[in-house]
Amino acid sequence: MATDKLKSKVSSAFKMHGLMLRAEASKYLSEVLSSVNEVELEDVIDSIIDAVEKQPLSSNMIEKSTVEAAVQECSRTCDETIEHIFNIIGAFDIPRYVYNSERKKFLPLKMTTLPSPNLFGRARDKAELFRERYTILQQRTHRHELFTPPVIGSHPDESRSKFQLKTVETLLGNTAKVGEVIVLGMITQMKEGKYFLEDPTGAVQLDLTNAQFHSGLYTESCFVLAEGWYEDKVFHINAFGFPPTEPSSTTRAYYGNMNFFGGPSSTSVKASVKLRQLEEENEDAMLVFLSDLWLDQVEVTEKLHTMFSGYSTAPPTCFIFCGNFSSAPYGKNHIQSLKDSFKILADIICEYPNIHKSSRFVFVPGPEDPGPGFILPRPPIADHITEEFRQRVPFSIFTTNPCRIQYCTQEIVVFREDLVNKMCRNCVRFPNSSLDIPSHFVKTILSQGHLTPLPPFVSPVYWAYDYALRLYPLPDLVVIADKYDPFTITNTECLTINPGSFPRSGFSFKVYYPSSKTAEDSKLQNL
Repeated sequence: MATDKLKSKVSSAFKMHGLMLRAEASKYLSEVLSSVNEVELEDVIDSIIDAVEKQPLSSNMIEKSTVEAAVQECSRTCDETIEHIFNIIGAFDIPRYVYNSERKKFLPLKMTTLPSPNLFGRARDKAELFRERYTILQQRTHRHELFTPPVIGSHPDESRSKFQLKTVETLLGNTAKVGEVIVLGMITQMKEGKYFLEDPTGAVQLDLTNAQFHSGLYTESCFVLAEGWYEDKVFHINAFGFPPTEPSSTTRAYYGNMNFFGGPSSTSVKASVKLRQLEEENEDAMLVFLSDLWLDQVEVTEKLHTMFSGYSTAPPTCFIFCGNFSSAPYGKNHIQSLKDSFKILADIICEYPNIHKSSRFVFVPGPEDPGPGFILPRPPIADHITEEFRQRVPFSIFTTNPCRIQYCTQEIVVFREDLVNKMCRNCVRFPNSSLDIPSHFVKTILSQGHLTPLPPFVSPVYWAYDYALRLYPLPDLVVIADKYDPFTITNTECLTINPGSFPRSGFSFKVYYPSSKTAEDSKLQNL
């Protein structure tokens, strides 16, 4: 392509993103891109623009040094792709992105005025936690076809079918009766026995006498679309529904190949053709999920022998073992008991050389494993407990709860928490529809875009690390390791599974095949 034509194409692409190139930056880019195949040119320019936008820009005038850094990052990304096949991402290593409503895009934390996250959160962090949850759901809801503004010149019937979101402030500002409005807000109980709907503009008391609840588990701190009428400072609810969910592919169409998920790749692995190819070719890859691996119970260790002997000829890619790793907390002897249990597990694994050599082992702590209380995210089991095990089983990783796993282009979230019963106990009104409880539960967490949409006094979270529990964009697989009965549910192109409690469910577990994105129920029968 002629240099002038190339320069023009590059500067037009940058202008589309509100950016201007200095003359020397434009010249440098033209030289770099002159050897790029015309078919790939557009994608390469887009990648460079993405890399530019990730840098802390002081103005929209782009210097040569900024462009050079972006080009370096893109070339490094191509070389590194092949190394990004399998990664475990701890909750404290997940990147934080904050939605900027003016620019209508997510910005990395360093480009905002917010401080770096700290376990000892400040009051502002708590307020920010709910504000960010609201903002994510608001921008997602506005994109849904029912809430997008009607196109000028469209058919009158089409215009009428659209809904318009109101804020609490618009209700409170009215003295007369307001009929048929929809408000996005959070359910709170500000006074004993009285529910309110809260958003960043204010709070209004609710009358739930005639409210109909769509499917889902509606708890305090859940965000809802409340439909009803307002009079005398009370919002009379006709119906409650959840904000609409959105497939990952739709979210990424708006925000490009930004890596929300975390891991070593600077851009989303979803965009990697090489990784997708590897994923499809490796049909034998499988991930095995077990929960409540009580290593102090002889019956459990015997069943592990049975499982490993069955898998010894074709070792899985990874075993993901979720706590609790003891059947009961043993007080002052708990840590020594756990050390001994891991020694037994190491002995078992070493008996099967194929598995020891080929499989990875990931350990996610449970609520009763030794650690700092019940606040999420939970750090890994302490190094001094696992040191001997890690020396004997080198392909083992002790990670946080929740954690994330990236396998080729697949994004997997693993969370060990007895959440289903906890959410049922805290429902504003228990569902009476024909849907089973797991379906209500899965719909709730995916609609909320969050693993624990519960009040902080029920499920405490480190305020500044609340973003580590987000489900946005939706991953390919969510593993909720819960003592509730095992289930497998697909909703909005996202598969959610619960392996169940290994000892309590008759030694059942789940096996996930990334190449086909399917989960299989497995159970070790008593001989």
